[in-house]
Amino acid sequence: MAKRQILRERGAARYEGSLVKLHLTASDARYSFSGYGIGYVEINGKRYTRSLILTPERVTEDWLAGAWESLAPEHFAPLVQLRPNVVLLGSGAKMRFPHASLARALTEARIGLEVMDTQAACRTYNILVGEGRLVAAAVIIE
Repeated sequence: MAKRQILRERGAARYEGSLVKLHLTASDARYSFSGYGIGYVEINGKRYTRSLILTPERVTEDWLAGAWESLAPEHFAPLVQLRPNVVLLGSGAKMRFPHASLARALTEARIGLEVMDTQAACRTYNILVGEGRLVAAAVIIE
């Protein structure tokens, strides 16, 4: 019996020599990331060069004045007001974790926090929005 047939019978799939393409499912979101690069993100084709908060319903510009080092507890207050299930914190060009005391307001409001570099946060946001999840992305653009 051929190896491929055995794999199928066992419920396994093998994609030798095939490309698997992923596509973002259309959603009701008005805003999603359409691109990113060094020093910017694009939302619906518009380029932003300053840190921001994004939800499917709104873009909050100039969220953080300065770099990662200027992140303070008050920067998380607008995220609590949005009441998402999860916040994706894009920490800039590299992944860095905020001290737990900075995000205490999110913890107290029972809002999840996922930290990743900004490019990963953009990609993850689009996936979660496509699934209809209540998500907010707070991205630091350096």
